[in-house]
Amino acid sequence: MEDKLIQVARWIVASKKVIVFSGAGLSTESGIPDFRTPGGVWDRYHPEDFTFQNFLASETSRQKYWQLATEMWGPIKMAKPNLAHLAVAELEKLGKLDCVITQNIDGLHFKAGNSEEKVIQLHGTSVFVSCLSCHKRYDRDEIQERIKKGQKAPRCDDCGGILKPATVSFGQSMPEKETQEAYHRSSLCDLFIVVGSSLVVQPAASMPLVAKKNGASLVIINRDSTPYDDIADAVIHGQAGPTMAGILEHVKQGLGIRV
Repeated sequence: MEDKLIQVARWIVASKKVIVFSGAGLSTESGIPDFRTPGGVWDRYHPEDFTFQNFLASETSRQKYWQLATEMWGPIKMAKPNLAHLAVAELEKLGKLDCVITQNIDGLHFKAGNSEEKVIQLHGTSVFVSCLSCHKRYDRDEIQERIKKGQKAPRCDDCGGILKPATVSFGQSMPEKETQEAYHRSSLCDLFIVVGSSLVVQPAASMPLVAKKNGASLVIINRDSTPYDDIADAVIHGQAGPTMAGILEHVKQGLGIRV
């Protein structure tokens, strides 16, 4: 294991454009419930009930959506960055990070210290709520206060439009600007590091392939195996936090920084 950490650190030190691609494994290590694993959210709710089309179709569906969203918000709001988030933020400070491409909606990369211009949020963010009609943006806590006071499916106070957390739901289009930017960055990087993603949710999961096909080295750090393990240049099966912390330590040594 240590040999792999040293090798990945050497690649980071030598690389000009490093991308970190983060998935749900980072969130779960910060105490945020996972959707797909046994005991996760989808063991208690049915995913088909929460499609974007259902959300638009009826008030009942919107109320059910907000019930789930409210249940999820508590753990997200209270969550703190773990060692992996902090290591990624440190890579930015060291000038070794081109960008983070994240599937996560929890905002923990920002809490850890990554700057807004360095993080591409493919699936949006739960930290804000937006109106689907006029696109007014609200702080999430403001809307949660309304729900506490009895609003089951809140509406925009400007235009009366439907409010929804600024996340991408099943059946909802991926954000065009962010998706294009992520593919573009992936095609230009020389090192692509997957951290905590099972690489099964498309189109995001194809980005490691884009990087690899354009000559980048591919590193996969995940608790379980992924469909792309066999084409990766290094695979580390383990927790994201301790693994990234170990890699960072070796990066600092490689850069001549005392640790």
